[in-house]
Amino acid sequence: MSSMQWARHAALVLLGLAGMLGAALAQAQDMAGAKDHPAVKRFGGSSIVGYEMRNFDAVEFQTSTFKEFDLGVGLRRYVQPPLQLEGRLTRFWYEAPGDTRALELYRNYVNELTAGGFQTLYDSTKDPAAGKWTNFLASFSSGKKDFVKNVRSEYVMYAAEANSIRTGTFQKDHVTVRVVAIDWPKEDRIYKSRQGAYIAVDVLETKAMQQNMVVVSATEIGKSLTAQGKVAIYGIYFDTGKAEIKPESKPSLDQIAAFLKGEANVKLHVVGHTDSVGGFESNLALSRRRAEAVTAALVKSYGVAAGRLMGNGVASLAPVASNASEEGRAKNRRVELVLQ
Repeated sequence: MSSMQWARHAALVLLGLAGMLGAALAQAQDMAGAKDHPAVKRFGGSSIVGYEMRNFDAVEFQTSTFKEFDLGVGLRRYVQPPLQLEGRLTRFWYEAPGDTRALELYRNYVNELTAGGFQTLYDSTKDPAAGKWTNFLASFSSGKKDFVKNVRSEYVMYAAEANSIRTGTFQKDHVTVRVVAIDWPKEDRIYKSRQGAYIAVDVLETKAMQQNMVVVSATEIGKSLTAQGKVAIYGIYFDTGKAEIKPESKPSLDQIAAFLKGEANVKLHVVGHTDSVGGFESNLALSRRRAEAVTAALVKSYGVAAGRLMGNGVASLAPVASNASEEGRAKNRRVELVLQ
């Protein structure tokens, strides 16, 4: 190999090492434990300076023009009510590199999301009524419940250049994304943050809350019935396609009976639910037989008056999760107690 070839080879090796080092340094800028969400890419060269993941939470997503902020009750008001969703929430603050500004950052995210099949539910840049302060108030989360600490500054929204704020809401299947892009002031002597553009990204994956306590206590049954008029019972088991209650269901039956004994005037609908596997008519009949088996067991084994219980089934008509996965189907197979 000639000296020129060796020099060229060495240069290529050095370039490769420099690239690897640059990537490592960029990754090192992220907060410890933070990682991108698979549904949303990051802007090139940016770093995660704020990160939080909540397994289950409730979030409001803007879908119309912001009207006012009612300081008396702490509510944001819109032309039409915001979209209220529950599920797994992942929140980010990204800091963009160099001379990137909020508009460029926002446009990149909008283009990427829409190209990926996300539907635009709201875009402040296309809303003629969205002024700089309406953007600020609509996007700013006032309560501690929505607070995500930013390693650059805890007060990133307060110090943002108000006329730079752009907000958007996007949705695809069970994933909803909110983006809020801002410019940081050129001279920030108060909050000591870096100059540049930031974008907040909230990703909510809609899902039903997982019932971790399979055996719901008599007390919890009463609380849920009072608050929601119903309670899901996942601790009553049947073999596939059958309506005979399995012996391991006894702890849940004990708690239902204890609740009914303590509330002598309460009457309940016992409602069977199935997943969508199999024919609808057969599932409808199966869900009803299972509900009737629960009522029969409570009457026969616990002495509950038959007139206090009414068994019925709805098959797969009221899912709490997608039937496309086994996890979702397991959540849909349940017995619910509903106040008459």
